Amino acid sequence: MTELLTAAQMRAIEAAAIANGEVTGLELMERARRGLVEAIFDEWPELSRRSLIPFLRKRRKAVVFCGPGNNGGDGFVVARFLKELRWEVEIYFFGDPDRLPPDAKVNYTRWKALGDVHPFTESKSRDTRLSDPHPDLWIDAVFGIGQDRALPDLVTMMFRRVYYEQNWCASPVVALDVPTGISSDTGASLQTFYLTSDLTVTFHAAKIGHFKEDGPLRCGKVVVKEIGL
Repeated sequence: MTELLTAAQMRAIEAAAIANGEVTGLELMERARRGLVEAIFDEWPELSRRSLIPFLRKRRKAVVFCGPGNNGGDGFVVARFLKELRWEVEIYFFGDPDRLPPDAKVNYTRWKALGDVHPFTESKSRDTRLSDPHPDLWIDAVFGIGQDRALPDLVTMMFRRVYYEQNWCASPVVALDVPTGISSDTGASLQTFYLTSDLTVTFHAAKIGHFKEDGPLRCGKVVVKEIGL
């Protein structure tokens, strides 16, 4: 097995590349987007295809869950790209846009020029944006490799709603870097309820938590994409 990184090691590699002028944070987010979408279409080629017969064309739909850090910023970039591919995209955001890191804030603003951002809510009512129609893809970009504590209640409640909808549509869940609710350093689940990913796309190198403790169960298939670091 190749070397597995901790969250601190990965952040240090990214910071060094940015400090040396090799890449900007925004460029890293765009590279992560390319890697994620490539991995999705490799895993489910049917999602990249459109019927040649107009009335048989089904508009694809993705629901993207973004968090308050750079993992969420990656999610906004992915959402914008899928929108450009003529997908229907719904975004749910947990956090305060004014407190986003600078690069994530840029991509939040870019998305806002294209579509709405829905807050995570405590409502138990049926949300037609989640279920009418059901998405072809759920994308988890809430918390990335830096998560080290249990999920906020609001995130858990939102994921419970997704879990319920999954029972009806069985669409795959794709995690950016690491599924929300798992430690990327240990693989431990940080709470009793979580979403299990079908595909986890991480960048530069796999993380310890992908292969330890609950990692193999929670992450599904793990794909590592190079982002030029």
